[in-house]
Amino acid sequence: MIRYEMLSKPGELCCNEDFVGASVRGEAACFLLSDGIGGTGSGQEASRLVSEYIIEDFRLHGEVSVRYLRKRFEESQKRLMDEQASRGKVFQMKATLVVLLLDAHTALWGHIGNSRLYYYRNKALRRRTFDHSVSQMLASVGAIAAEEIRRHADRNRLVRVMGTDWELPRYQVGEPIERMENIAFLLCSRGLWEWVDEAAMKRAVKKARSPRDWLEKLEREAVKNGLGQGLDNYSAIAVFC
Repeated sequence: MIRYEMLSKPGELCCNEDFVGASVRGEAACFLLSDGIGGTGSGQEASRLVSEYIIEDFRLHGEVSVRYLRKRFEESQKRLMDEQASRGKVFQMKATLVVLLLDAHTALWGHIGNSRLYYYRNKALRRRTFDHSVSQMLASVGAIAAEEIRRHADRNRLVRVMGTDWELPRYQVGEPIERMENIAFLLCSRGLWEWVDEAAMKRAVKKARSPRDWLEKLEREAVKNGLGQGLDNYSAIAVFC
């Protein structure tokens, strides 16, 4: 049984450019989160466009496979680039994207940008996606510590996003994992993980009675730490399997 809850708030900004969505059909499900980039509504349009296409396609034709997930990233990128050209907004409509697919046997995810997925088993963190950002690159080569990513000046400088030219596919798709009991996933935008570190996430998931309870705990932590400090749009999807 899949249980989930979604959250998306503007934070201290006037406009929410994040998008969260879900499509569940029995034991099969698609969850996604996108953080728009571009300002003056362009980011909001970008995150909505790529997300709504994938959610609707999964509802009609979805399957949990690497081939299917890659195709959805590539087709949504094409649609976004075409929309930019038709509106005269070339490279102005951009977005991050993280997608989780589940069926009775398999879990699979992909991402681009700095919206993240955290994978927990028995309430212990097993894996997370790595940001496509300058600060993540610095951490990967040891120039800064991993915990410094959250406050680094280049944390918002993204090297891969939807809505810019790709010479090669710029997204990443992970290896499928077996869907087991007592697993959980958190998809979240930078506005949340910037103010909630992994230790706080772990405490929250250990105490959570439900996906809603988990998100409520995370939101309280984000608001406590970020309010008055430029709290960005913050969004998350919590999934219990």
